[in-house]
Amino acid sequence: MPSYHVVAESEHELQNPTSPDKIRLLGDRMRLGPGSNALDVASGRGGPAIILADTFGCCITCVERADEFDEAARRGAHEKGLDQLIEFVHADARDFLADAREYDLAMCLGASFVWGGLPGTLAALDPAVRAGGSIAVGEPYWRTWPLPDRAEPDEGEDFLPLLETIERLRTAGLELVTFIDASLDDWDRYESLHWLTAEEWLAKHADEPDAEEVRILTQRFRDRYLRWQRELLGWAILVGRKR
Repeated sequence: MPSYHVVAESEHELQNPTSPDKIRLLGDRMRLGPGSNALDVASGRGGPAIILADTFGCCITCVERADEFDEAARRGAHEKGLDQLIEFVHADARDFLADAREYDLAMCLGASFVWGGLPGTLAALDPAVRAGGSIAVGEPYWRTWPLPDRAEPDEGEDFLPLLETIERLRTAGLELVTFIDASLDDWDRYESLHWLTAEEWLAKHADEPDAEEVRILTQRFRDRYLRWQRELLGWAILVGRKR
């Protein structure tokens, strides 16, 4: 895991521009309860799984490759007394999904890059979900298209406008049943916590080998967010029902 993300997201409960209330809304819309089995791949620090298990009493399997995030997720679940509800698998999600089957809900929130984008992610999750179950993805989309000249997306940020993004679910054989969009407040809380956490870390670790990388990336990501990303980039949890 690159040093920047370990540092800048060390205080994030949720590693995407959303909120605990919106994660609970997701669980409510998916009718989760004590008899439900869910899967969260590339689950990071385990924020959504902890919220869902704590609120609905459902069982969730979390799959995360990064050591630091896997450890943080296990610690957070233990502190909440959720060890019996959340199973943690420290592995590459691509390997785990080869044998996963029959979940009521499979989630990948903000990590479709693992499978090269949204179509690959939907194809990877589909076999893990029972007929009539659901797939939830947290995915960026462009609010304006075509992008103005001031926008400078990085390689791999080949997102689509919202309707074209939703069409990718239909192409994958999923019927859109829930849409939970990120607000500007969600974005601002998410992005600015990176800046605060990184700056506090730099104040204590200025001589660390990774300090310069953290400093450069913090400035770069803050600048692009304020100059154009805040206005142009959306993010939403899209839920498709498997027929």
